[in-house]
Amino acid sequence: MPEMILRETMTKALREALDEYKDAFIMGEDVGAYGGAYAVTKGLLEEYGPERVKDTPISESAFVGSGIGAALAGLKPIVEIMSINFSLLAIDQIVNHAARFRYMSDGQFTVPMIIRTVTGGGGQLGATHSQSFESWYASVPGLKVVVPATPYDALGLFRTAMKDKNPIIFAEHSLLYGTKGEVPDEWYQIPFGKASLKREGDDVTIIAYSGMTRVALEAADKLAELGRNAEVLDLRTLSPWDKEAVLRSVRKTNRAVVVEERWRTGGFAGEIASTIHEEAFDDLDGPVARVGGKDVPTPYAGNLEDATIPDADDVVRAIRINFGI
Repeated sequence: MPEMILRETMTKALREALDEYKDAFIMGEDVGAYGGAYAVTKGLLEEYGPERVKDTPISESAFVGSGIGAALAGLKPIVEIMSINFSLLAIDQIVNHAARFRYMSDGQFTVPMIIRTVTGGGGQLGATHSQSFESWYASVPGLKVVVPATPYDALGLFRTAMKDKNPIIFAEHSLLYGTKGEVPDEWYQIPFGKASLKREGDDVTIIAYSGMTRVALEAADKLAELGRNAEVLDLRTLSPWDKEAVLRSVRKTNRAVVVEERWRTGGFAGEIASTIHEEAFDDLDGPVARVGGKDVPTPYAGNLEDATIPDADDVVRAIRINFGI
């Protein structure tokens, strides 16, 4: 199969969307003439014109609200928020409007809108530009949250998102844009709520998503050097999330660690760990371990920022401390 980097697969996904769905359009800051803050929309303005690729003012509340209105009117807006940090400026529109219309109208209205945004740290962008809020949005009824970790998954999940009638947070990790992976020429889709088994093992289950999937695989390699076989599950979506796949893996390995980049306190890892304890307690050889980011604002200095984000050594250390393997 041909290889692509994740940035290229997202551009391919957007081009497909504009070709296949005549009611689809892209809007956001710098998506047109500038080509996107991360170059994902580069060239699309010239190809599709200003009616399909719209540069907006710097007002997240205004253009997310406009996207909601367009979706209610029957269009398929793909709204780009340059960084998930900036989504806080539109959180009322996202949570109180996009996520609520379908329920409050008893299904008479839907908001088939995709909010593409960039998440994660590691780029030395400071405390207000390096946060991961996707797990916040996963707790909101009415929103779906997608967190791809590979080019293959990004394309397959976006194709599914385009067919969905619900508002979707599609969070792309900034440090994954340059990662390479196989992407088949043949058409495929990936359903929401289906985790990906990235590596098989029988000693411990490592559950991760987004940028931490790569960290989980690195930890599995380190454990292999110690003679241990770790199973790695990539959730791919947080709302819905694949509880059955997680429980099935944990019942096989009898040990679990959940890894996520955002702050450990209040993280989505706590939801997963609690579910495992509630539904697979008798299968566990020890309590579920959690590895998360440090509970501090993200420092600007590279060495300090790195110290706040989990790495493979942190995962291995947690496994060895918790399970003695």
